[in-house]
Amino acid sequence: MNTPLQKILLAAEESKQIKGSLKLNEPLARYTTWRIGGEAECFFKPENEQDLQGALKLIPEGTLIHWIGLGSNLLVRDGGVKGVIIYTNGVLNEIDIKCSDGAAGVDKNECIITAQAGVACAIFARKAANNSINGAEFLSGIPGTMGGALAMNAGAFGGETWRHVVSVKMINQKGDFIIRSPNEFNVQYRHVEPASSHNKNDPNEWFLSGTFSFEKDELGLKQSKQEIKRLLTKRAETQPTKQANAGSVFKNPENDYAARLIEQCGLKGLSINGAQISLKHANFIINNGNAQAKDIEALIETIKATVFEQCKIVLETEVKIIGAH
Repeated sequence: MNTPLQKILLAAEESKQIKGSLKLNEPLARYTTWRIGGEAECFFKPENEQDLQGALKLIPEGTLIHWIGLGSNLLVRDGGVKGVIIYTNGVLNEIDIKCSDGAAGVDKNECIITAQAGVACAIFARKAANNSINGAEFLSGIPGTMGGALAMNAGAFGGETWRHVVSVKMINQKGDFIIRSPNEFNVQYRHVEPASSHNKNDPNEWFLSGTFSFEKDELGLKQSKQEIKRLLTKRAETQPTKQANAGSVFKNPENDYAARLIEQCGLKGLSINGAQISLKHANFIINNGNAQAKDIEALIETIKATVFEQCKIVLETEVKIIGAH
């Protein structure tokens, strides 16, 4: 029997109020890089921004809503997720690049890139490089989308997303579009939240697109592509890229590295059923093929407890955990 929420969205689909793909009780393991996760009550892949806007206007206030892009940096618990999953992979993936010609006193080396939430970080980096734009190479090492990169200030190889943000387009649970500037957010290492200056805007407000500023170097195309290749090679050499994982599990503590602490505590290689701390990089947990979310979560708790006991340091998870046990 369908839930009240499922009935609302099914009726909207049948009446063509929503045009995207709607799935009920959809297994989420196929959408996460850990290949783990229970079912989503409602799984919606919008056709475009307007379709998403229409769907949000129909969803009852207070409904839990989560977004999934490439499914990295995410642990979905085995009991599944109530509410709505909005899936952006393959949609909301428009990207626009405009470079100044130096008119009206604008820096002729400045390029403005606008990317929707579903644009893969690696594609963003590659398109920037193809346009001789410098500074976006670090995004090639992030296995997620620009929506996720904005939400957590994703970074790699010394670069960070919000260093380049000019403005962001948000959408709230009522389906309203809002343009916000960087000073309306408190941006920290792997954490972004509304700044107190705008009186805690609606917490149910999500990044729909971002506008970013980078520098153009006509001589930099070859150099930028070489840098992306170097970073991807380094990533493959130091991270378990060929095994199911969700990226870095823990944030690095100030002036230290989570991987170093985990290894120092003798935890590298530790397994709980099918979940294992990677032998290649201790801040990665891999699914050896038969792990459940509860195994990953148990391993996370074991790491936190052991590092605190031995090093008196509290590790914070970078991975987002959603759903019911």
